[in-house]
Parts: sequence; C-alpha cells; structure tokens
Amino acid sequence: MPSARRGFTLVELLVVIAIIGLLVGLLLPAVQSAREAGRRSQCQNNLRQVGLSMQQFHDAHRAFPPGFQSKADTKDGPSLGPGWGWAAYLLAHMEESTTQIDFRKPITDPVHEQVRLRQFPVLLCPSDPGDRLPFKVSDEHGTVLTQLAFANYVGVGGTYEVSAFPDTGTGVMLRNRGIRIAEITDGTSKTLMVGERSSRKSPQTTWVGAVTDAAVQPFNPAYEVEEPPVLILTNTGTAADNRVPNNDLDHVEDSNSEHPAGVNYLLCDGSVRLIAETVDPNLWQALGTRAGNEVTEAY
Repeated sequence: MPSARRGFTLVELLVVIAIIGLLVGLLLPAVQSAREAGRRSQCQNNLRQVGLSMQQFHDAHRAFPPGFQSKADTKDGPSLGPGWGWAAYLLAHMEESTTQIDFRKPITDPVHEQVRLRQFPVLLCPSDPGDRLPFKVSDEHGTVLTQLAFANYVGVGGTYEVSAFPDTGTGVMLRNRGIRIAEITDGTSKTLMVGERSSRKSPQTTWVGAVTDAAVQPFNPAYEVEEPPVLILTNTGTAADNRVPNNDLDHVEDSNSEHPAGVNYLLCDGSVRLIAETVDPNLWQALGTRAGNEVTEAY
C-alpha cells in the first residue's frame, strides 16, 4: 500500500512565513540604504556638473555668474527687475538652449511663459520625494505674479539674510556682481557656492530667478515674509543663529535636504561634499564667506 503524502503543518508554515518576514525586515533597510547612496551620488554628480559650468562661465567672463541680475535704486534696496538668476546664465554651459530667454526682459514677461516652467534634471535632487510641480509666486497682497519651475539648488549669498543684503553679502552669489576667483581669499576649497533645498521645507525654490515684488511666505508666522532673492539664494546665518544644514528652525531660505545626516554642497573649486548637519556653527558660518579670514581646518 503506498505511503501517505505528508504536507506541511500549519505551525511549520507559520514558522517559514515568520522567517521570511524576518529576512525581509533585515534586508529592506540595507536595500533602502543602497538606493539612497545611489541617489546621493547622483545629486553630487549634478552639483559637479553645475560646478563645471561655473568654471566654464568664469573662463569665458573672468568671473562667476551673479546671484541674479536686477536693477535697484539703492545699495541693498528693492529689486526692480529683470531678476534672472545664476542658473539661468549657466544653461548655455550645461548644453541647454537659452534662446527662449530675453535677459533684458522681466521673468514675468509673456515671452517667457514656457521657459520659466521648464525643469532640468541636473538641477533636481533625486532624493527629494516631492512632486516638484511649478509653483505660484505672489506679491505681499496675495496677487499671483507668475508660476515658476521648481529646482533643488540655490546659490550662497553669505552670512546674512539675502533678502536684506543682496549687494553686500559675504558670499559668492550677489546681485549684479560676478565674483572672481581672486576675490575668494578664504580659498576656493573652503568657500560654499551652491547647495540644496528640499521641496518639503523650501517649496518656493527655483532656477529661474528673483521675481520682482515676490513675497515668499514663512512657515513660522513669527518670521517676516521673505523677499525675491530667497527664491534662488540661501545664507548660513551667524554661528549664534545655529542655522546649520537641516536645522529645525523652519526658515524657508535655509539649507536642507532629504539625505540622512547632511546636505550636499558645491564649493568654489568645483568639489562637492556632504556637509554634516552636526557641523560646528562657527565652521558653517566660515564656509559661507569668501573673504572672512576664518580658520576652516576640517569639515
């Protein structure tokens, strides 16, 4: 008589399922970590390409591009337009066409209706989980001025608020002025140029420029409404402010990312580093200045 076929008991099946679940639980963090490492590497490659374009621009014009171009009646006074930002001037060096941009006309001019909504993969961090759709830019009364494409990378205006000091900032991205390498006396390898902002904490970030009369609303109602330069620039704040990368102060213009433990930054020599969110505030401030004579031994 043939022997009866023996199957798995319920207990055995449950044990197998539990073991499989445990293995998946152990493997999943490793897989997620590997994926994030790949995304972080791609973000750094994006910034390296931006850095190469910066160097090419400097070779061609004997200075880096300005943070943005805009008329003003007084030093550090309100911007009057046109407002095009540093990344707009780099597009030609990124093998992207700039024929749709008339740099003499304001960003809001109807001729720019299509180009100001264009996204460029090289200006987007792959770790950012947001939809990164075009966003509306309004004035202080809530009137919509235009829509802009989102981007993740912003220039460094220096230590102080880019809204208040667009012309006299301590960094390398100023209004109407391109900084020469010779002016970066702190050293190009010790001076920040371009860093990240994520869509969750800084949803009004763009490559396009500083839209005249734009009012960037704060997350924290205790803060003042920010001005147009915040759309494309950031600042480190003073050491006392403790506005290091990924801080929890909710300044929309501060540097932040979706990478664990830090924010990717392009330095003026073209190198890219992950600046840890645990960076010493004094060092963080020093990295944001072009000629502060601070000591920046390691970071």
